[in-house]
Amino acid sequence: MNTALQRLDSGFPQAAQVLEDCLPQARKLLSPEGVEAYLDAARGLGKLGRGAEPLLVFLKTWPGLASHLGEAALPFVLAAVQTMTRSPNGRTIAPLLQSLADVAPRLAAMPEESALQTCLDIVLQTMERTSGSIHGAHKTYASACLPPLLQHLPQVLSQLSLSGLQRWIDFGVRNYPEHPERQQAYFSLQSPDSRAVLQGERQGTLLLDHMRQLELYLRSLWHGTEQLVPFSAEAGRPGRDLPYWDSSGMRLPDVYDALGPTSGIDRYRAALAHMAAHRRWSQALFADNWSPLQRLAVEFFEDARVDLLAMRLYPGLRRIFCALHATPTEGACDPATQSCQRHRLAMLSRALLDPSHTYTDGTLLQFAKAFFDTMAQGESSTAAMANLAIAYVAKTRLQSDQLPNTFFTDTEIAYRDDNRHLWKFHERSDDEEMFDAPPVARSTQEERGLPPRLYPEWDYASQSYRPDWVSLYERLHPSGSGAHIDQLLEKHTALAKRLKRLLDSLKPQDRARLRHQEEGSELDLDAACQAQIDLRCGLQPDTRVQQSSQSNGRSIAVMLVLDLSESLNARAPGSQQSVLELSQEAVSLLAWAVDQLGDPLAIAGFHSNTRHEVRYLHIKGFGERWGDTVKSRLAAMQAGYSTRMGAALRHAAHYLGAQTADKKLMLVLTDGQPADVDCSDARLLIDDARQSVRELEQQGIFSYCINLDAQADAYVADIFGHHYTVMDHVERLPEQLPQLFMALTR
Repeated sequence: MNTALQRLDSGFPQAAQVLEDCLPQARKLLSPEGVEAYLDAARGLGKLGRGAEPLLVFLKTWPGLASHLGEAALPFVLAAVQTMTRSPNGRTIAPLLQSLADVAPRLAAMPEESALQTCLDIVLQTMERTSGSIHGAHKTYASACLPPLLQHLPQVLSQLSLSGLQRWIDFGVRNYPEHPERQQAYFSLQSPDSRAVLQGERQGTLLLDHMRQLELYLRSLWHGTEQLVPFSAEAGRPGRDLPYWDSSGMRLPDVYDALGPTSGIDRYRAALAHMAAHRRWSQALFADNWSPLQRLAVEFFEDARVDLLAMRLYPGLRRIFCALHATPTEGACDPATQSCQRHRLAMLSRALLDPSHTYTDGTLLQFAKAFFDTMAQGESSTAAMANLAIAYVAKTRLQSDQLPNTFFTDTEIAYRDDNRHLWKFHERSDDEEMFDAPPVARSTQEERGLPPRLYPEWDYASQSYRPDWVSLYERLHPSGSGAHIDQLLEKHTALAKRLKRLLDSLKPQDRARLRHQEEGSELDLDAACQAQIDLRCGLQPDTRVQQSSQSNGRSIAVMLVLDLSESLNARAPGSQQSVLELSQEAVSLLAWAVDQLGDPLAIAGFHSNTRHEVRYLHIKGFGERWGDTVKSRLAAMQAGYSTRMGAALRHAAHYLGAQTADKKLMLVLTDGQPADVDCSDARLLIDDARQSVRELEQQGIFSYCINLDAQADAYVADIFGHHYTVMDHVERLPEQLPQLFMALTR
């Protein structure tokens, strides 16, 4: 003991007593070399000039910390201490050491090899981002959020993964850069934002805490040796947390919440059992010639088949599968107004899984019997399920299945994977986008149409995005009388004739032949004959005897985005018509003109009622022809609510970006600056719209604004740069909009 005390070489009276109490445990848990390093590190901490507290805390906590993280962790801890010593945050050294001791068991259970180093890096980065110096006054200031962060680090890290911890910290640092008091409240878990973000990052059972248990479950029951790989699931966004498996292993959400009577660990077991059953009994099919509805039906039938085989092998799975499987209510979906295909398939799946179901639909019972008859012959096959699925789709398909208003209630099956392994492609196609597409959350208000897309919004004050800030609901625009649009076109017959002459000059001539080429795709017979004549006459022949061809056509895709806010109902200056009526005429002429040229065109309108409800209305899709259907939607255009432009532009870019055209043009027709009722800062939505335009540029999309507000020069240049036109005479919009389009695409 005397030797150890001399080695410590501390002038603090308390150190001798603490060392005497802690040394026996250190010698028990550490190697002899580890004890020597322990005493050397303690001596260094005692001479930092930060008082006795860092030394005393280290003496008490290091042996236990090293037993979890290993003696090799000491250099990382000392390096972090040295970094803090050189900063204004020296007083937080002792809290750091104490919090590390508390989180050591959690860090040791994480799969990352350098979990401690990652955790320390997160803490030090937070310190650097929230502390600094005031050069003019030669003053330094310590981080206001670091002490509460270290105090609550064990509590937060017990619920989050390291990536979740990083995201939780980032939100607090980004959104309160100039408010130390708010930072302290956030990192003390006292503010609503802090608790909400924490809840969003952590829900239920953590995969990391049960990794070994689940690996043994997979190995013992399914003879699986695949690695379990966690991925970040997002709270409140069904479909985001679907498990899947590929060559790198079985991928599961990093957290699972309890679902009814089923615990999180049972949800993991069910998901693993379902994927292992697919791995054992499913065969991939070529997907190129299947429609989306057929593929969806095949997936439901094949999921039911492998579930039944798994339950035959392990009957106890039936309880978990039935508890997690949705129970759709028969007749809940109205086929007159909604697409009921998912609802029908979910009911059939429930009937195949649960013999005690109460469904009475004749077709459902017929195919349930056919399914069980097929399975009675043995394991059956994926091909047999595909045949059943095709017959089922042919028997049950309705015209309303094409409606965008899909019925989603009670159709999600919580333990099943996304079935990406069930399909293979002769070549990559648009169908594969479904695996990479931004996920959507379930809408609790079915009248809004499809589930919402969540988009970020740019906060110019913090120079960062607010993640998943805006909920955008898309649906097909209601229809009206298409004859109204025909009347508008007849009204502008003279203008249409003038436009027709301009359009004829823009129409593509398809292929153009390039003659007299050194290299080409075929022989130029005239040039070859002339070369032969020159050669026989003793002249030097022209060697350019090849010819090729090049496309002389247009490759332009156009997206027209209409602002349908309340201000369009106002009467246009100098006209007896409203701005909305003039917009209808202009858009009708433009759509007619683009149809004459043959360019792909999509038309959509938008308006908003706070960030929770941005409405995006499809008027014409890229695959639709100009005709009565599109005219009827244009005729029903109505204006209302506000103008949250950024989210609408981002969503329009999702569709325009998928086009294969060489040039992608987005036209934005609006009559005012971006604004919404829940946003009092006028600059916020203007800057978000500007940021969305920059995102369009990065995607190779050219954006152009036609603004009907005579005062627009004050803000439109901030959003679109030089790519805009302000219509001083709104009554001329029907004439100028098609001409502007032709000028942009000439």
